[in-house]
Amino acid sequence: MLKTTPLTATHAELGAKMAEFAGYNMPIIYSNIQEEHNIVRNAIGMFDVSHMGEFIVRGKEAVDLVNWVTSNNAAKLEIGQAQYSCLPNEQGGIVDDLLVYRLPQDMCAEGEQAFLLVVNASNIDKDWAWINLNNKFDTRLINISDETGLLAIQGPKTTEALQSLTSVDLSAIKYYHFEKGTFAGVDNVIISATGYTGSGGFEIYADNQQLPAIWDAIMEAGKPYGILPVGLGARDTLRLEMGFCLYGNDIDDTTSPIEAGLGWITKTKKGPFISQPHFAAQREQGVDNKLVGFYVHDRRVPRQGYLICDESGNPIGRVTSGTQSPSLDKPIGMGYVPLAYAAKGSKIQIDTGRKMLEAEVTSLPFYQPVS
Repeated sequence: MLKTTPLTATHAELGAKMAEFAGYNMPIIYSNIQEEHNIVRNAIGMFDVSHMGEFIVRGKEAVDLVNWVTSNNAAKLEIGQAQYSCLPNEQGGIVDDLLVYRLPQDMCAEGEQAFLLVVNASNIDKDWAWINLNNKFDTRLINISDETGLLAIQGPKTTEALQSLTSVDLSAIKYYHFEKGTFAGVDNVIISATGYTGSGGFEIYADNQQLPAIWDAIMEAGKPYGILPVGLGARDTLRLEMGFCLYGNDIDDTTSPIEAGLGWITKTKKGPFISQPHFAAQREQGVDNKLVGFYVHDRRVPRQGYLICDESGNPIGRVTSGTQSPSLDKPIGMGYVPLAYAAKGSKIQIDTGRKMLEAEVTSLPFYQPVS
């Protein structure tokens, strides 16, 4: 049986096309992907992403646990900061990618630290088991996934539209920072700026029971700015235009963060962590393959699993993500190729099974947001 979010009935009332995603009944499209994508790029749109998982890590050695199981350096986080990271496995692959938040001191006892880990919905059980397996520290984990709701409000008009709902100065929240405060009359809400679209905005973490009222308040405050509800279909086109990885497509248990272009979140000099020696060796010796972005010189969209070939038609890799870019009006994709084909301008072909599509490697992101 599919899981639901506190807003499932709301999505149905709005006429959303619902479908299974990571075990949840989620809104994929409300109107059409092009319209929903464009509203986020140009104004303001809201996503229900309450399917995501949330773990609290709390204790005297909380930072030691987080630093052992994640690739980034959580010890560098100040209260109110967040970072993008990944959970490496012992073979140098990726258990999951995640966000790590350093929580305020009022969320833990004296002498303790507290962190919030936000993980992908499809990996909640796997991540929970993996982190607990590696918890050899004076700290405890609390799984708050089933009681925590999450909204992502994205777009250049978001700050202006939402400011009337809180006394927190939204314009002062820097990228990858957050504040805890009252929002839409609800206390103890986390307001963070860690968006997945490249168009700015905020995420609202709140108790599940409060989420419908918060949704309604945001929709009302956003009316003068043209706010629309946005489904996971447009979320995928938005993130792909930015070259952001999607777990299960572009990264998984077999891919290295170094190969995936995530060396910037892989701090091999911070001290011991899972697979640190493996990643240090990759930095020194290099990797054989690299995740690249590419444009297709055709109207056909590259689909996940399509073969990537050299100019002679020899297979060299596979497409991991692909779409028709609404902002650029051309097909784009990502996939792993040998280093010899990873440079910008390299000519490749995409094998659809019926036709070879001419394509060209490009730098990421595909889309440059207007500041």
